[in-house]
Amino acid sequence: MVDERTLRDGLKKTLQGTELAGLGTRQQGKVRDSYVGAGRRVIVTTDRLSAFDRVLTTLPFKGQVLNRCAAFWFEKTKDVVPNHVVAVPDPAAMVVTECSLIPVEMVVRAYLTGTTTTSIWYRYEKGDRTYCGHELPDGLRKHQRLDRPLITPTTKGEAGAHDMLASREELIAMGACDARTFDAMAELALTLFRIGAEHCAKNGLLLVDTKYEFGRTPDGRIVAIDEVHTPDSSRFWIAGTYEQRLTEGGDPHALDKEYVRRWYAERGFRGDGEPPAIPDEVRIEAAQRYIDAFERITGTMFVPDLQEPTARLRRNLAAWTA
Repeated sequence: MVDERTLRDGLKKTLQGTELAGLGTRQQGKVRDSYVGAGRRVIVTTDRLSAFDRVLTTLPFKGQVLNRCAAFWFEKTKDVVPNHVVAVPDPAAMVVTECSLIPVEMVVRAYLTGTTTTSIWYRYEKGDRTYCGHELPDGLRKHQRLDRPLITPTTKGEAGAHDMLASREELIAMGACDARTFDAMAELALTLFRIGAEHCAKNGLLLVDTKYEFGRTPDGRIVAIDEVHTPDSSRFWIAGTYEQRLTEGGDPHALDKEYVRRWYAERGFRGDGEPPAIPDEVRIEAAQRYIDAFERITGTMFVPDLQEPTARLRRNLAAWTA
């Protein structure tokens, strides 16, 4: 685990954004800056943290954790589910094949949980018993394991647009994708989730829920893109304390950004209005949880690269400039 002093020093030089000349046309997402050109995309994972569909703060070394975690999973699953990775030349950057985005996020949920207004628990607590086309019985408890993992997709909007919950039938009707494409993505998503859940279980973690994105390569293949099973895209709980915390009526010990979501939600913020200022102590604790998740998942120590991030990125990505 990275010591607190290193994390506190890291607060002063988080990677908030990039302007890297020569890599292609720049596109900015909530967390990632992409540079597109010559049939490939350079994805730089910044330290920005988004929740409730907006960027709220930065966490030290978060980009390195996410990029290295995604690289681990892409490598582990590439023989079962093809992906877009070409190279990983920097701790916070990945070079990938440019794909046509399929505008559907395949969210897979294995537990009744969540704090956002679109989460399955929030909707269930409000009385909804149909969620993305799935019928849910009465009498379920918060954080309870579902009978089976459910695919609860959302639309994938343009930058700045909110993603919307939808069922398979609704997505097909609105033209987001056709039935054949949806079913192919669903099969790939459930395969990734099964592999992820089995691997996490061996390392004392529960893979609670996650989201996957898919794209088409120039030759028409559907491949996994963006990220897989990172603490940003997924929810992880420590398995050893789950039952006790559930019995006591508490929240499971989370190793992901749910810790930050809960901090905001407890102060009445769920995405609307001005968010409260977040203390450095919360940012450090969140960073420690990200790092803990990485180390448990990969079985390796996380050693942060302490170089100034922009200069390091320019050096490591020089070979990919146009």
